[in-house]
Amino acid sequence: MKNFYLTTAIDYANGHPHIGHAYEKILADVICRTKRLLGHEVHFLTGLDEHGQKVEQTAKERGISPQELCDSVAREFIEMCAFLNISYDDYIRTTQPRHKAIVGEILQKLFAKEDIYKAEYTGQYSTRAERFLQEKDKVDGVWPEIEFGEVTEITETNYFFKLNPHKKWLIDYIAAHDDFIFPKFRAKQVLEFLKEDINDLCISRPKNRLSWGIELPFDPDYVTYVWFDALINYISAVGYGGEHFSAFWPVDYHVIGKDILVPAHSIYWPIMLRALDLPMPKAFLVHGWWLCSGEKMSKSAGNVVDPLDYARQFGPDAFRYFVIREMNVGQDSDFSHELFLSRYNSDLGNDFGNLVSRTINMLQRYCGGVIPTIADPETPETEIMDLWSRTREKALEAYDQLQFHRALEDIFTFICAINKFLEIRAPWKLAKSDDPKDSLRLNNSLAVCAEGIRLAAAILAPILPNASQKIYEIFRLDAVAWGEYLQWNARFLAGKSLAVESLILFPRIA
Repeated sequence: MKNFYLTTAIDYANGHPHIGHAYEKILADVICRTKRLLGHEVHFLTGLDEHGQKVEQTAKERGISPQELCDSVAREFIEMCAFLNISYDDYIRTTQPRHKAIVGEILQKLFAKEDIYKAEYTGQYSTRAERFLQEKDKVDGVWPEIEFGEVTEITETNYFFKLNPHKKWLIDYIAAHDDFIFPKFRAKQVLEFLKEDINDLCISRPKNRLSWGIELPFDPDYVTYVWFDALINYISAVGYGGEHFSAFWPVDYHVIGKDILVPAHSIYWPIMLRALDLPMPKAFLVHGWWLCSGEKMSKSAGNVVDPLDYARQFGPDAFRYFVIREMNVGQDSDFSHELFLSRYNSDLGNDFGNLVSRTINMLQRYCGGVIPTIADPETPETEIMDLWSRTREKALEAYDQLQFHRALEDIFTFICAINKFLEIRAPWKLAKSDDPKDSLRLNNSLAVCAEGIRLAAAILAPILPNASQKIYEIFRLDAVAWGEYLQWNARFLAGKSLAVESLILFPRIA
């Protein structure tokens, strides 16, 4: 199978992890786990953006060095990733020598090509966004305070990267590649931005205003502007110019939030790559925001959700399940504690967790803890087998189309069908019968439930890695690539002794 490369946005080292950070990592992780199970060689990159004015200012306010601040923030984000079972392959920090060296190399290369030039500029500057603003950034005649904060006029000499000469090419490229931006309606937002002239990108800050950054190799009085520095992580982390880079570039997905699509990722980054004669990313996967009662979460509104609070209280799998189940990738979605509890108790506690617990208990009680063989299945059993075949195909197709919420609907329809099958077969009644046929039905019913659970655990593994691993351990199975593992095949379990006598995966919450 081909190599697969995915990146998230690198988080900015001036805040704490929130639900938006967690969701992006979980979404990326689900995609990467799915690709690994399908046999791809995956490189999953995330990391931290550590330079810039806000970092320097915050460090000064706290009486510590910028590097100390970044180290502290890095620990928080790495802890979040570990607790949420984010299976990244590399964590890039923009203060690392490997990154700084490549940023310097690229700056020198573009300066030598005269794609970078020096000029005086007067403009409206947002410290919060760390960039000069244009009139098109206004909403109803004003720059939104929540996005840009205080805006001041600044005149200074800086270095600029040429953007406008590439404008027509970029418009044509986006028009010719309708899979370049997902979901597709986001491309209209980019093309709307490109209807007007685009200013060249200011890529530097004078050291007398900002010292915390990567020094320009051709002018030691300046440091690199944060976006130009940060975007390069996508190629510096995979060894720009080396064999590993050749094996994984172009990236399959840049996973980003909708707020950083324009202009940074959809304008600056493609033009930077073109100037470097590099292939374009295959796609930008642009996700929406988590809202609270229809409003964007913010510290000032007091409605920010700490993902680790939920993960600690309910388990990381439960949090992963909720955000993947509730958000249609690319759209916004609402978060509420009540909705979280409802999903947890109904889907995870009652439907899936209860099925696992009941099946294990009955296998212990009626089969001595040994999973029986399916023999001469009747209509109720064959209906479950047929339903699985349809579920597998629909779920894998939904995974491939990044419609994970739809895949979960189909998978949990299958899980609910097994619960209904249990009620129809009623093993607790069959166990009391002296009829040999009922003895066969008893064995078949419990073997079907066990196999159904095995298959559900396998296909849910990218989303519920802990729960799936526990089920594998109970059935004494290894976690393996999907291949035939997603085919109905009771031989995987027949004759195996359960490793535990009971299991409660998701205790119900009152």
